Amino acid sequence: MFGLVPFAMRKDLAREEDGFDRLFNWMNQPLSSFFIDTGFTSKSFSVDVKDNGDSYELKAELPGFTKEDVHLSYKDHYLSISAQKEESKDEKDKDGNYIRRERYSGSMSRSFYIDNIDENKCNAEFKDGILTINMPKLTVSQEEIVHEIPIR
Repeated sequence: MFGLVPFAMRKDLAREEDGFDRLFNWMNQPLSSFFIDTGFTSKSFSVDVKDNGDSYELKAELPGFTKEDVHLSYKDHYLSISAQKEESKDEKDKDGNYIRRERYSGSMSRSFYIDNIDENKCNAEFKDGILTINMPKLTVSQEEIVHEIPIR
């Protein structure tokens, strides 16, 4: 069983605005989105989930992040992927005076409900901004199979 858990609801999907509301809407946006070109334009990241029969394969696109920026956890049948990035751009002239100084900090997170996996055999790889997680499914052992006992 595999399920998606929404991280955040989009507040602007069902909102009606007129021109006056849009005039002041820019004040609710983060200041960094106007001045810093960080490449982080969405609040989440793309994920592909594939059922390979004996395992699940999850691929998450995390461009601009490094392996150290990404954290994985599995608890109570929930796989959580989070990524946090802090960036600073300092440019100074020859006297050490600032010409430009910008900072950015941001994070993204997604959670997935996954049961029937062998969490001890899961593995993950991060290469070229793509996180690949392989999660083998549990094999049903004879002890786990429920046998009906006939009543005489």
